[in-house]
Amino acid sequence: MNEPAGGHPHEHGGYDVDPTHHHPPQPDLEDTPLARHQVMQMAVTSLLIEKGIFSGDDMRAQVERMDGLNPGLGARLVARAWTDHGFRQRLLADSKDAAAELGIDTGPIPILVMENTPETHNLVVCTLCSCYPKFLLGVPPDWYKSRNYRSRAVREPRKVLAEFGTELAPDVAIRVHDSTADMRYMILPIRPTGSEGMGEEELAGLVTRDSLVGVAVPRAG
Repeated sequence: MNEPAGGHPHEHGGYDVDPTHHHPPQPDLEDTPLARHQVMQMAVTSLLIEKGIFSGDDMRAQVERMDGLNPGLGARLVARAWTDHGFRQRLLADSKDAAAELGIDTGPIPILVMENTPETHNLVVCTLCSCYPKFLLGVPPDWYKSRNYRSRAVREPRKVLAEFGTELAPDVAIRVHDSTADMRYMILPIRPTGSEGMGEEELAGLVTRDSLVGVAVPRAG
């Protein structure tokens, strides 16, 4: 039975994965006026700068730092987990400590790494807004923030995955993880066949942002 949204996994079924099927463009975030919380954020930021809590340069530096984050960081963790069983276990147990072994900062909010298996496929969504593991994956894509994805990923995950070209066998369960302000998720995908003998750098190149969110699978080796 499906569990309710709000940080808990939802159980569903699926189809066989076809990694050569590329998904079509997904709808962008709705073009709407600034929401009240966005206006408040801008006002509070201006007030803090005015009171000298931090400067405009500090703000710009932080924005530039966040803009420099990208899915390559998460891909490095996956590549190491694929080649080092001990690291894989540590990553699943505590992603912050495991990432620190590679000099990667996962940020102040805990990130749970969910492992895909032949029996279970994991998918990440934030049904209320757009909570996302930015420190490992960078800025979330517009489709992740769209109302379409946020509502349908929980209600009909198989159809959503199919639109991304990911079809899972009927006996594969789908677990949908609803991110919150206090918890983020990243997927540890299954290592693709044909990648035997590849080094970590090559393996990381097989991992895409979409596979770290769970809407796709890594490129074939």
